[in-house]
Order: sequence, then C-alpha cells, then structure tokens
Amino acid sequence: MEKSEVPTSMDEHSLETIDLELAVLLRRLTSISTKKLGNLDRSAYLLLHQIISHGPARVKDLADKFQLDISTVSRQVSALEHKGYVYRIPDPLDGRAYSLQITELGLKEFNEYQQIRYSRLSEIMKNWSNEEQEMFGQLLKKYNYSFLNR
Repeated sequence: MEKSEVPTSMDEHSLETIDLELAVLLRRLTSISTKKLGNLDRSAYLLLHQIISHGPARVKDLADKFQLDISTVSRQVSALEHKGYVYRIPDPLDGRAYSLQITELGLKEFNEYQQIRYSRLSEIMKNWSNEEQEMFGQLLKKYNYSFLNR
C-alpha cells in the first residue's frame, strides 16, 4: 500500500476527522501541561494510579504496563522515592528484587492532584450530558487499548 492510500476498512472522512481532532487534542494537552496543577507530573500520576489500583508493583511490570524502557521507569520511580511518595518492599524470594508501594504522602498527593484534574475535566465538559461523558470515556478507553493489540 502506498503512503497516500487509505485503508479500505475506514472511511477517508472519518480518518481525516480523527487525525485532525487528535492533533488538536494533543496540542491543547501540551499547552495545558505547561501550567502547574499540583505536585505531580503525568508520569507520576500514572505510576501512582497503577500502584493504587493494582497494589505493589515491580519496575519491570510498570515498564511493561506503560510500554516504556525499564530505565525510563526506574528514573521516574527514583523521583517518586526521593519525594517520599513510594517505598520499596523487598522480595522475600529474590534479595535483588523489590516491589513499590505507595506512602501516605504519595496517596495524599495523588488524591489532591486527581481532584484538580477532575475539577478541570468537569469544567471543560460541563455542557455534556452524562451519556456523552460515559460514551467519550468508553471510546477513549477502547482507543487506548487498541495500542496494545497492534
């Protein structure tokens, strides 16, 4: 297939709309992310969310989950440890291995940051119906999971 060809499984108009709207969304998210909302950045928020939702985790498991290099996640985890947001739990079967657990401070910072994010989303989507919000959330989830099945 040549670069300019559109796959037959999708309508060209739909592809054009999705492509443009994703580009606009990324631009807006980038401009928003330069404004400080709290003490966490996006990577810290995602890592802490994963630990809160699924319990203690190894760096390798976090790297696999977010499809990142272990070295990248290790740097992010080091920053979280330095701030006192997570601590290491030694693996009783492997003295070299450890899992990460969230601290009370980490949970507090996460909850505060999450509330700021929820407040901003509520403001942006204040004119959306509950059904539209639910549908948008489900479609975003489906889109994100599509990356795992490539």
